[in-house]
Amino acid sequence: MQQPSPPTSPSSRPPLRPGRAIAAIALLIASAVTLTAAHTAQAQGRLYATTATIQPWLVYVIDTDTGLPVAQIPTGEGNFDIVASPDGRRVYVAIQSDDHVSVIDTATNAIVANVPVGFTPTFLAISPDGRRVYSGNQGNQTVSVIDTATNTTIATIPVPDIPGGMAVSPDGTRLYVTTWPSDNVAVIDTATNTVIANVAVGSLPDYVVFAPDGALAYVTNVGGNSVSVIDTATTTVIDTIPVNPGPAAIGVTPDGTRLYIAHIFDNGVSVVDTATRAVIDVLPIGGPVAIEVALDGTRVYVSTAASTIVVLDTATNAVVATFENIPFAKALAILPTPSVPTSKDDCKNGGYRRFGPPAGPFRNQGQCVSYVEHHR
Repeated sequence: MQQPSPPTSPSSRPPLRPGRAIAAIALLIASAVTLTAAHTAQAQGRLYATTATIQPWLVYVIDTDTGLPVAQIPTGEGNFDIVASPDGRRVYVAIQSDDHVSVIDTATNAIVANVPVGFTPTFLAISPDGRRVYSGNQGNQTVSVIDTATNTTIATIPVPDIPGGMAVSPDGTRLYVTTWPSDNVAVIDTATNTVIANVAVGSLPDYVVFAPDGALAYVTNVGGNSVSVIDTATTTVIDTIPVNPGPAAIGVTPDGTRLYIAHIFDNGVSVVDTATRAVIDVLPIGGPVAIEVALDGTRVYVSTAASTIVVLDTATNAVVATFENIPFAKALAILPTPSVPTSKDDCKNGGYRRFGPPAGPFRNQGQCVSYVEHHR
């Protein structure tokens, strides 16, 4: 299949797809905020956010225990989606204007590589084993496949239309990519890097998430005010859940019982019971943009156009905290709980900061090395 010709300039590229892209453009009102938090972040409880600060473009690192930013990482122009590796050692950021994906070392919060991909990378997904990162490139309608061991693009997959939100199945065998304006979900076989099916969903599909067991996939339809439920065994839509206007970002709890959906048109977050496939609550959160569910399922983080991140308790769906002065976070990624260090190399180059209980926190590299030597 012949790929579309690359655009000659950023201004000639097609518009960003709906959902988060619309929100990012229409509500790009936040300005950079100078922060002075000086304490050291632990690896557990860190939330990474791409923020719309125009100049400079930044990734904020937030301590979820205190709600304070502990680092700001300058990136290329137009940072957008962000994903974390399963081991918490790397964070990957799509950089639209530079046509690459930046790789951040979470021990040092420094960019260690920039991987060239297709034109206007916007949405990202990462495989459950962390070996592959997928970049949806809106400018030339492709998905780039990044080998995380070498930080190189090893394949380019043409997709039928403009790629949007994407997710990898829990078993790693399928990549689901929403496409627009065809209103389909492209199903990619990750072994062959080919599109093997196109599933018709609702109007303007935007985000997709898998149930933890991989049996179902949920797709938000911005224009259809609905969520399509796909049976992954048959690759067919088996149900459509009506929701409030403009459903975009979506998160699923680790036990698979709840969906949290940001509505970009009516300023609320819907909670869906996946057993009944019905909305059981609508939370009045103004200007929701991005959603990230904590890995233990106890919290949901919702960024807003008001430059805040609202923290929900999933047991009660009550707001338990609000992080201030986080300039319009377009995307969020939370680090997994760190494991204990197993070698001296784990402790080097600031790596000792990565570990929390039961091993850490370590004040310096020497303490980390001592732990390794004692527990061999």
